[in-house]
Amino acid sequence: MLIASTLASASCGRDISSAAVIRKLSQERGGSPESSIWFDGGLKLPAISAARVNAVMSDAAASDDSDLRNITHAGTPLTATTLAMAEKTGANGRDVLAAIVLGYEAAGRIGTSITPGFRQRGFHACLIAIFSGAVATARLLGLGEAQMTHAIALSATSIGGLVAAGNESVAREYHGGLATLLGMEAAMAAGHGFTAEDRIFEMPGGFCETYGAPNSNSSADIVADLGQEWDIITDMAIKLMPGSHFNHATAEAAANAVRKGNVKPENVAAIRLSRPGLTSFAGPRHPENLVDMAHSTAYFLAASVADRDFTWEHATQAKINDPVIHQLIDKTEVGPPPIENVAAYRQGATVTIETTDGQTFEDTVLVPKGAGCRGIDWADIDAKYRSLIRPAVAPERVEESLAIIHDFARCSNVAAFVELLR
Repeated sequence: MLIASTLASASCGRDISSAAVIRKLSQERGGSPESSIWFDGGLKLPAISAARVNAVMSDAAASDDSDLRNITHAGTPLTATTLAMAEKTGANGRDVLAAIVLGYEAAGRIGTSITPGFRQRGFHACLIAIFSGAVATARLLGLGEAQMTHAIALSATSIGGLVAAGNESVAREYHGGLATLLGMEAAMAAGHGFTAEDRIFEMPGGFCETYGAPNSNSSADIVADLGQEWDIITDMAIKLMPGSHFNHATAEAAANAVRKGNVKPENVAAIRLSRPGLTSFAGPRHPENLVDMAHSTAYFLAASVADRDFTWEHATQAKINDPVIHQLIDKTEVGPPPIENVAAYRQGATVTIETTDGQTFEDTVLVPKGAGCRGIDWADIDAKYRSLIRPAVAPERVEESLAIIHDFARCSNVAAFVELLR
């Protein structure tokens, strides 16, 4: 599912200017033709360069995945890394899936140790995402315990990134590409014997103390109950609509509320959003482009009320410019925080719609659709894949590639699968 989702997102991002720039830079740099650039007619570059280009494409479209706890899009670097490395090393589908699971687990556990401190301090989640690609690469390279340790340690000191830049510009996908490239570089360096500080998580001034809560012992949480459950099952969520995952439950609740009351846009007096800790809306209030839209809570609310749904169409410029949506944006506001069942809100939201005749209609969505803990339906993933990838892949290859993805553990030749993405 994560592979299908990431490829679908990347197909939407291939023509975005930021992705085009990184593709051009990577082509100019050149190197051994080891791994494919997706949707580019068979162009091959060194695995580390190809993975970076592919990751930027996926991240640029903001339609990939998200970890419910730390809002990290680990699926993008994981899919880009593992498919590129499988082409380079000859790994099969089962190897790729194992690397994805382990990479997601590492990123999730390390990310939890510094959440929410890192974001409160203004850092971007790319400093968590880097561990996914590093561990996945190390797994596919067959690194032992000591080398894996140093791959992780090198990753911990390899990347920064500011959340303000990621939320307001295309620096977000630049972060995603760097997290992919630098994670792979860390694993490859460790494989050649490069070593780093192996106490980097627990030491004073180390990773956890620097990015997490001051003077905490959060590093102990990284390995607590290791192997008893898997983050990719409990905390992964695949985006079934575009934009910031933090706004998806908001859109779902708003659409549910407007359908409950059969409320027409012209009859809306106010749209109120309530969620734990919310005091103001994220992103620009009136978005003008895809970057704005991806982070605009007001847009998610207004668009969902205007159209009684929020779909991939709402990432188009026509919808971003819709005057009905912008009129409703002016009626959005922050409501009082919920006081019941607060712990159950996992990027969840309560939306209340007040009509001009004084009626109110409310709906709560505690966890966004597409979350592992809520259950993910293959039908939703298939619909996303078919809808988004068609412009980038020949029609006859859409179903062929999707069939392989459904049974990826039996894929003996990953390079042949990637050929279908030309």
